[in-house]
Amino acid sequence: HVQLVESGGGSVQAGGSLRLSCVASNTYTFENYCMGWFRQAPGQEREGVAAIDTGDGSAYYLNSVEGRFTISKDNAKNTLNLRMNSLKPDDTAMYVCASTRPYAGLCQLRAPFYDYWGQGTQVTVS
Repeated sequence: HVQLVESGGGSVQAGGSLRLSCVASNTYTFENYCMGWFRQAPGQEREGVAAIDTGDGSAYYLNSVEGRFTISKDNAKNTLNLRMNSLKPDDTAMYVCASTRPYAGLCQLRAPFYDYWGQGTQVTVS
């Protein structure tokens, strides 16, 4: 059973930066799969922010974060990262890490596509 634990959230002023990390355990060693970051603000639906293919490293972004956020995976440490620059108040949300089972197609930013979820880390931009 895959387990995901996020860290790195916090409070920052608009224009600032944060780096989120997600440590994954019991993951798949030899198969490709997708990992992603989602966020959910109070009263709003969960939305996919960024996703990455663990095989070829292809990355996918929500339009509103393209150019500001960078998703990456450190395979040696089994850690998924999200570097967030030029943060805006609209980025305020609970950020959650997610992973799929082995998958060979294009990664997606839709929540039903993912099988495993972390507990989340809060990001507040003022």
